[in-house]
Amino acid sequence: MRQTVFALLLMAPLTSMAAGEFVVRDMRVEGLQRISEGTVFNYLPINVGDTVDNIRIGEAIRTLYGQNLFNDIEMRRDGDTLVVAVRERPSIESFTIEGNKDIKTEDLMDSLRSVGLARGRTFDRSVLDNVEMFLRDQYYDRGKYGVAIESDIQDRPNNTVRVKIDVKEGDRAKIRQVNIIGDDSFDEDEIRADFELDTANWLSWIRQDDRYAKEALEGDLETLRSFYMDRGYADFEVESTQVAISPNKKDIFLTINIDEGEVYTISEVKLVGEMAIDEALLRRLVLAQPGSIFNQYLLTQSADAMSFRLGAEGYANAEIEPVPELDHENKEAAITFYINPQNRVYVRNINFRGVDQVDDEVLRREMRQFEGSFLSNLLVDRSKIRLQRLPYVENVQVENSPVPGSPDLVDVNFDIEYRMPGQFSGGVGYSESQKVMLNGSVVHTNFLGSGNRVAIDLNSGRYQKLYSISHTDPYRTMDGVRRTVGINYRDITQFTSAASDFSTTSAGATIDYGYPISEYQTLSFGATFQHSELLSSANSTQQSQDWVANNGNPFIENIGSGLVFTGTEFDTVELIAGWTYDSRNRALFANRGTRQQFFLSMAVPGSDVEFYQARYSFTKYFPLWSNKWTLRLNTELGIGEAMGDTTALPPYKQFYGGGPQSVRGFKESYLGPRDSFGRPYGGNVLVASQVELILPLPEKFASQARASLFYDIGNVFNTGEVSFTDKLGAPIEYKPDFDDLRASVGVGVQWLAPLGLFRFSYAYPLNPYSGNDRYFGDELERFQFSIGQAF
Repeated sequence: MRQTVFALLLMAPLTSMAAGEFVVRDMRVEGLQRISEGTVFNYLPINVGDTVDNIRIGEAIRTLYGQNLFNDIEMRRDGDTLVVAVRERPSIESFTIEGNKDIKTEDLMDSLRSVGLARGRTFDRSVLDNVEMFLRDQYYDRGKYGVAIESDIQDRPNNTVRVKIDVKEGDRAKIRQVNIIGDDSFDEDEIRADFELDTANWLSWIRQDDRYAKEALEGDLETLRSFYMDRGYADFEVESTQVAISPNKKDIFLTINIDEGEVYTISEVKLVGEMAIDEALLRRLVLAQPGSIFNQYLLTQSADAMSFRLGAEGYANAEIEPVPELDHENKEAAITFYINPQNRVYVRNINFRGVDQVDDEVLRREMRQFEGSFLSNLLVDRSKIRLQRLPYVENVQVENSPVPGSPDLVDVNFDIEYRMPGQFSGGVGYSESQKVMLNGSVVHTNFLGSGNRVAIDLNSGRYQKLYSISHTDPYRTMDGVRRTVGINYRDITQFTSAASDFSTTSAGATIDYGYPISEYQTLSFGATFQHSELLSSANSTQQSQDWVANNGNPFIENIGSGLVFTGTEFDTVELIAGWTYDSRNRALFANRGTRQQFFLSMAVPGSDVEFYQARYSFTKYFPLWSNKWTLRLNTELGIGEAMGDTTALPPYKQFYGGGPQSVRGFKESYLGPRDSFGRPYGGNVLVASQVELILPLPEKFASQARASLFYDIGNVFNTGEVSFTDKLGAPIEYKPDFDDLRASVGVGVQWLAPLGLFRFSYAYPLNPYSGNDRYFGDELERFQFSIGQAF
């Protein structure tokens, strides 16, 4: 239209030119401000020396208009000179958008810049009109039909304008009614159970499922289609969808017209195409069999399973498409899987990106996919999991990048996010009992980039000195043999914890080897030498005095002033054997897989104190509800008994129950046998189990924190090795009994911090025993907090 108007305006000068064509000897441009003459000449399809007439002038005008640089163009003759008079379009001095909340300004600016609506660009009113329409469509798709978009254009000096878009989003329209017409075989509530969109309900303020959005409707239509096709209705169709809006644009009424069709039975299943592997292997993966009801989900799962199986053999680009052929007369469906494995793909390079703190060899030894071999999705996935299980790796993403010019080659790139490799703490304190206290702790799981673990713990006070150091090399050999060595020294002359007064001095050394016997299983063998000296006094419990007097090499020490200590000194050599099965996807905050551990330790015959101890643990993670929620089951079982002339397990080998890592809600260590002072003594039998529902957290917190609802149950028992009494001094037993298991429910939070793994929990004990004048009751502690090692 604009060109037509300009053509009419130019008719007079063009007519005069038509009287006689002329040869252009010179050209000049008038009216330019920002655009150079050279730019106009570059676009102008007329050169000096050309013969021009009305037709060529019209073509030239249309060409210049097509560049969207000018609002007005006029051409006239001045002798043999062609004069091009133009009026430039203004440039945008500034562009702003306000009032938008649903759509981020940054995202809008990127989109608008690509269409020319940005500071410094030439202003085109038609582009602005299109932008307004685009924004309106975007808000309509979000269910905001009352949106108002106003543009304000202010003229500025030097042929510039200020452009401002003001958005008044309004409220999102809510769904008042959803009607499905033609649903004769199922209840509508059952059909809509998995819909994202719903009418208003008491959870809508959280889920916001009563707010209309076009994308959500499209997803629900696909859900509807899957609902029927997964139940045999192979010829199901959505005939039409109507979306009605109330006059005030606040209410939405949805009507979906469907044709259910008939239920079809699968008559045959064929595999067609090139079989890169044995056809029988692929047929085993077909979940839909002849005679069964047609099920689109099973067909899709079968295709995915076959694609994964081919991918494990190097056919990473395999295409498998299940195609049903419907027999409408007999209501049967013949299924044909078209298989195209394409070329086998090989790995050129394996690259690790995003981490410089770890030696390349440390990461490469975790690989199960190798360079030069064919690409196996199974081996790549296993390699990813092994990297994720490293304690200093927070997250791993893997990408297969095709090699340009080589369709059968890829580079496997692992993008690794590094986390703090350990825990570091230290401090200086003072108390009346301990006087000046010094403590420090360092755990580093990637010492000097080698992947080795080093742990040092130093605590020193007047009555307590604890020193330990250990070193773990997870790959002592290239076959993955692990070695741990450690030494420790403990000198506690007075307990000030929950246990009754009992003093001990011990020094020991440990060595342990782990031998992998499969991808998920490890056998471990080790030995510990311990030299111990235990002292008790008249202030110690009867149980402690009895053990010291009857085990090891007892002695009596008189230090004067009527103070007499009974002590024992002994050496033990303890052999340890263990089996571990671990398929978890992470060592910390796992949400898939299983871990089982069984350890048996025994003081060898000839040691001054002889005993054995066995411990079994089981942890299993079950994904739930679209893999966003996880159910965790954990069980801990333990038993230990004295052997030979030893009367009972050493006090420091007893099991304890209650607290953040056992049965929460009960005071730490206070479950089970009580000594003669009513304080926890521990037991030689442990039973504990936790059931946790792990709650989904935002992705950025999932690798550093965890929240869960839990049910805990357990207790600690004694099989009769140690004699206990009640408050009145009468004998009492703590033998294993199902009725004595304590249980609690609550909520727990874990958070990984530089100082360690922080655990918070609030629990409600379900069956606490309050006690009476004769029997000790349970000590409760609903809110509990602890800091433990995470690595």
